[in-house]
Amino acid sequence: MIIPAVFTSPGPVLFQLGPITLRWYGLLIALAVLIGLNLSSWLAKQRNLESGLISDLLPILVLAAIIGARLYYVAFEWRSYQHSWWDVFAIWQGGIAIHGALIGGTISVVLFCRWRRVSFWDLLDVLVPSVILGQTIGRWGNFFNSEAFGIPTQLPWKLFIPDSSRPSIFAESEFFHPTFLYESIWNLAVFILLITLFQWGRSGRISLPSGALSCLYLLCYSLGRVWIEGLRIDPLCLGGVPPFCDGGLRIAQLMSLSLLLLAGFGLFWLYGKRKSLPDPGLRTPGTS
Repeated sequence: MIIPAVFTSPGPVLFQLGPITLRWYGLLIALAVLIGLNLSSWLAKQRNLESGLISDLLPILVLAAIIGARLYYVAFEWRSYQHSWWDVFAIWQGGIAIHGALIGGTISVVLFCRWRRVSFWDLLDVLVPSVILGQTIGRWGNFFNSEAFGIPTQLPWKLFIPDSSRPSIFAESEFFHPTFLYESIWNLAVFILLITLFQWGRSGRISLPSGALSCLYLLCYSLGRVWIEGLRIDPLCLGGVPPFCDGGLRIAQLMSLSLLLLAGFGLFWLYGKRKSLPDPGLRTPGTS
């Protein structure tokens, strides 16, 4: 017998003391960063990378990821910001995109590697398990904010969304797919896979050349994002409008498919051609 379970958010605020407000989303992001710092530092030690490398990178990486996530979101939702520029900076109101964070974070890692003269792929390989674990934790922020949910459903694990958070087109619907939960579970499975492969590669059980773990992260995360994004009713759209991007494309699905191809090509290069991936973090001779 299946016992129906109805999820509903207790609200975005954990507690408020006078002018001080602690939000669940902020707490989860801080928790993800703290766990990521310790995990990546431990993995870097396993890979014999320079001591302190992760702690030096982390502030730059987090700042670049937040800026990238916000700019990416605003670019595709410009119609909502073009008459109120100040709202572009009001990140506490919501509106960030993971693909934007990945772009911003990757740029910062490339520049950091050039500065510190370390291999981009070696460093990225010890970062991606923390990234996917952070995504696993961070998705629960969507739950507390009652956002990033899917189409209406009556499945036993349905999510109740209050009136104030429902799009007008679904005003009569109460229960929706908890897409945050789907992605969180998927990401946790990807994390377990990456950590397992990392340990197998370190022990010599499998061949895991530099960059392979990063390609596998992109491949596995993107596979999940493609189908989960198809359920969401708040997508960023190109040439269309939510909830179904009629006449346009879902940006996250388009990006995920592009990353799938990129990751597949990278794995083919490593295992099919048996060649090393070009390293954007290392300066070529003759460059300053």
